[in-house]
Parts: sequence; C-alpha cells; structure tokens
Amino acid sequence: MGILELNHVSKSFNGRKVLDNISIKVQEGEFVTILGPSGSGKSTLFHLIGGLSVPDEGSIMLDEKNITGKRGFISYMPQQTALFPWRSVLENVLLGQELHEKKDVEKAAAMIAKAGLSGYEEALPSELSGGMKQRVAFIRALLSPQSLICLDEPFSALDDFTRLEMHQWLLSIWEEFKRTILFVTHNIDEAMFLSDRIIVLSSNPAKIIHEVKVPFKRPRENELLLKDEFLELKKELYQAMGRA
Repeated sequence: MGILELNHVSKSFNGRKVLDNISIKVQEGEFVTILGPSGSGKSTLFHLIGGLSVPDEGSIMLDEKNITGKRGFISYMPQQTALFPWRSVLENVLLGQELHEKKDVEKAAAMIAKAGLSGYEEALPSELSGGMKQRVAFIRALLSPQSLICLDEPFSALDDFTRLEMHQWLLSIWEEFKRTILFVTHNIDEAMFLSDRIIVLSSNPAKIIHEVKVPFKRPRENELLLKDEFLELKKELYQAMGRA
C-alpha cells in the first residue's frame, strides 16, 4: 500500500525544538514533497520516519501499523547515492532485496535496462556519471520491498541540465510503478515539477505553514517551467517560503 501518517510529531535536540506538531498524511501512490529552507528539519523528519530517531511526541503510522522508532519499513535514498564502490551496478541494485532475502536478478536487470544502463550491469560506481549513479540508487530504492520511498534531496549535487533530465526520468519510472514517494527539497521548481502535493515547512522550529495541491496534468514536459500558471504557483510558494 504505502499510506503514511505522521500524527502531531515533535522533536527536540539539546533543548532546541526542531519539529513542532507535524501532521501529514500521504496516500497510496502519491508523490508528496516537503519543501523548506536548509536547516528546517526536513532530514530530521526522514530520520524519524525511518526509525533512526524517536519523536518526543506523536506517532508515525505506515499502512495502519505503528512504526514509531522502528527500522526497515521504508526505502530511503539519501542526498549522496551511497553506492558501495566495490559492488557492480547490478549488485548495488540488488542490495535492498538481498537484505530482505527476496533477490530477483531478472527484474533488476530489466530495471537497469529501463534506466538506459544496459551494458553497465557489471560496471563499478567509479565508472558512472553523476546522473547514472542517481539512476542506480533510485532503482535500488524502487526494487526494495517497502511500500514507501523517501527521497532526501537526491538531485542537489547535479548540474541544472542533468537535474532536468533526471526529473523526466524519475517521473517516467514513477508513473509506471506508482510507488508512494515522500520527497524532500528546498528547490521550488523541482517540487512543483515532480509533485502531486507540496507541504511547506518553516524553520526554527519546523511547522507546516502552507500546503498546495499541484494542478498540472501528467505527463509533464520541461516547457511547463515557463508557463504562466507554473510561474503563478511558484510565486505563491516563494512567498510562503519567505515566511518560513
């Protein structure tokens, strides 16, 4: 399924509140982006969802099960691709499945081909470009058995051209497989182009200060970035970010 619910989640570190009463519901197959300035607690939110940390208050539910403080229930793609340098592309892609003893080499090879990486199955990460590494990391997340994928600013290190290319590729893959995605970024254009819904966080501490349902039809093309309706929504989000 992949239905995520955060209920009144708060978290403090060393007496400083980082997250304040965060409540979010992500529906099955929905692409939701958390948008906020750097240091607004977006990554902390992912650590809580992934069970790496425990909230001071509130609960985290996935498919009606309480996963607060529990690990292994989400698939996570960090800012850096975190590929093992000694493992081939195919071996890296299979890692999530291996951890759950559900290895499917045939399906992994098909996904590698779909990502345009045919012929690179036995290549090491050092032989790949930045965009190719991102594709491998996303395939690994997609093939993991968990119903929810959390993407933590995965394109922040890419140049603008490669980033646009990766947006198109990510959407093409996601629209085919429709996994539930919670995405974190501070890039407004990226959030608007990818998402079904955008949640804006303030900082110090993070609170939900704005939420929009993205009205643009899918599939989305790069020309959308220059349309008046895109720029109007960007202005709305920019103003919300200014209040963050």
